[in-house]
This record gives sequence, C-alpha cells and structure tokens, in this order.
Amino acid sequence: MQYLKFLIKKSSFVALSVIVLSFAGCSKGGESPAPTPTPPPVVITESDIAFKVDVAGTEVNYSNVFAVVGTSVQMNANITSTLPKDGVTIDISVKKKLDNAVVFSSNLSSSGASNPFTITGLTGGTLCVATIVVTSKSKSSNTSTNSFELAAK
Repeated sequence: MQYLKFLIKKSSFVALSVIVLSFAGCSKGGESPAPTPTPPPVVITESDIAFKVDVAGTEVNYSNVFAVVGTSVQMNANITSTLPKDGVTIDISVKKKLDNAVVFSSNLSSSGASNPFTITGLTGGTLCVATIVVTSKSKSSNTSTNSFELAAK
C-alpha cells in the first residue's frame, strides 16, 4: 500500500512538472525582436545646373541678336556646374519669333561638360529665338534655361 501511495505521489509530481514546463516553454508573444525600422529615403543633393552657350569658345550675348552667317551654326552647351551623377538631357528648340513656328529642335543626352550641337534650317532675314534647356537625369526639378535671338544673314 505504501508503494501505491509512492506511485501516486510520483505520478502527480511528474504530471505537475510536465504542466509547469509546458507553460514555461510558451512565450507571451511580446518577446520577439522589434521590427527593423524603415531607413529614411535617400535625398539626392546636387549642384544647381549652370551652363553657357558658346560659339567657337565665345559665350553668346543673350541680350543681343546673334548673327549667323549661312543657314546653320555650330554651338556648344558648356555645363559650368558640377555634373549630376546620372548626366543631363539637353533640349534645343529654335522657333521663328514672328509666328512661333519650329525651325529646329534636338534632344541630347550627355554626361560631359562640353556638348556640341549644330542648329540648321535657318532662313536669311528671319528672326528666331533659340531656347536651350539642360535638365538633370537624376533630379528632374534641377533644370536651367538659356534663350537668345538669332538670325541668318
């Protein structure tokens, strides 16, 4: 009989131990690692675009009419600021001043400071307005525009 009491006590002890261990093994759910915070967005900082338009190394006078000999002229969009990391696009548009009709247009992609282009299709005695827009490829709000009048003789 004493042996039977011993077995019942031992069985109760084992059962109680199993219950205690099973509760101790369960987690409350709040002990998991905290979620990784989202990193802040990357902000591209680049210099404001600055450029000049020149012919044979001489900058165009933006307040005077540029006289063109013939029906075309070779020019250069010379970027004087630090170039954006992804480069720039250069939009060139020449329109007649009288009626805004397009005489010439071109679009260049560049990662260099010197960007030669040739304006063609000019007609003698017709006053035109050339507009050159340089835009960063990595930050579209970073743009610069130069305009001037030109006429073929």
